[in-house]
Amino acid sequence: MTPGNEIRSQALSRDSQFGYLPESDRYLLSTPKPRHRFNVIGSGLNGQEHIRVTHLEGRATIHGIYDPNPGSVEGARRAHAQYDSDTELVVYDSLEAACHDPAVDGLIICTPNYTHRQVVEVAAQSGKHLLLEKPIATTLQDALSITLTAESYPAVFQVGLQYRYKAIYSEAIYEAQARQTLGSLKFISLQEHRLPFLDKVSQWNKFARFSGNTLVEKCCHYFDLLNLFAQSRPATVYASGSMAVNFRDFEYQGEKSDILDNAMVVVTYENGVRANFNLCMFAPMFYEELFLCGDQGRLKAREQQDFMSGMALDTELEILCGENHTSRRMRPGYPAWIESSGHNGATYYEHASFIDNIEGRQTNTATARDGLWSVIVASAAQQSILTGEVVSIDRLLADEQIAI
Repeated sequence: MTPGNEIRSQALSRDSQFGYLPESDRYLLSTPKPRHRFNVIGSGLNGQEHIRVTHLEGRATIHGIYDPNPGSVEGARRAHAQYDSDTELVVYDSLEAACHDPAVDGLIICTPNYTHRQVVEVAAQSGKHLLLEKPIATTLQDALSITLTAESYPAVFQVGLQYRYKAIYSEAIYEAQARQTLGSLKFISLQEHRLPFLDKVSQWNKFARFSGNTLVEKCCHYFDLLNLFAQSRPATVYASGSMAVNFRDFEYQGEKSDILDNAMVVVTYENGVRANFNLCMFAPMFYEELFLCGDQGRLKAREQQDFMSGMALDTELEILCGENHTSRRMRPGYPAWIESSGHNGATYYEHASFIDNIEGRQTNTATARDGLWSVIVASAAQQSILTGEVVSIDRLLADEQIAI
């Protein structure tokens, strides 16, 4: 069975209308045995999404989890039972036990941002394949340390910058880089308007010292995309932002929240490409929009979920090339059962690529160095907001004693 049919069968095989078929009569609807076993480190909202998409994709299964929060453990058990009610999820009593269990060949790390360096130091001793959720770390020193570990690591080390796999961005990457539809890219514009951060255990995402602040925690996805499209080293960053609406009166254990809820960021690249990013986190929807302008055409892509009655995920991608060559409009998307699995299907395809990486196939997944550069741009933007000045990337790296 081809990989596409193998994956498609995972959804169809669970459809109750085919329950009458005995296993001996299933071919297209057969469910091959998973070839890989993963443990999930940190089983909150993101960890449970990784559990679901691993089972849904089908080439791997979840063996166990480690999380000190009982509510997260129970949530993980429920997510696991949706796809495998016969096998009990192993719950480890220590990080070391979860990382070094010989029954698994991969680890998915979904712990709070500020713990990433500590967790990776333990996980990397296992030699297992690693998928580390974004951001790679909250500080440049931690991000560099993890990157150096990853670049000498003997197995797959992938960073979870899965927005590369959102349908609109996947198509935009293909058009701009594989087909070169737009010619030489000169200008990039990205924006995200969305709801505030949701609740987390201990509310760590409301405090910059734990999350890295908003431009690191959330927006590393977008800075990764800017870097990917620009295909160049960033040179300068200028930003303006504030804490205008969200969590201004929020306190947790006597500490007041201090995270940004809006920003405008301008990045110039060494090859002359100019880019900007616009963030608003007090909007009543989820909306993303991308513009790419080259010397042969312009691409516009958008994705929207607005919670209006009867409105599902709405996407559009438009390519206008004038007299240069073909122009067109399309609505990129994935099958509904994939889009509903998390991040509009991006996490599913990130997992498919993680397994492809393990099995030796080439993918476009983010490396640790990609994760480092996304945090470099985010950190420069946050420094610019504090100082009101343009930040030189070379100066920032020199101040941090980072040579890359």
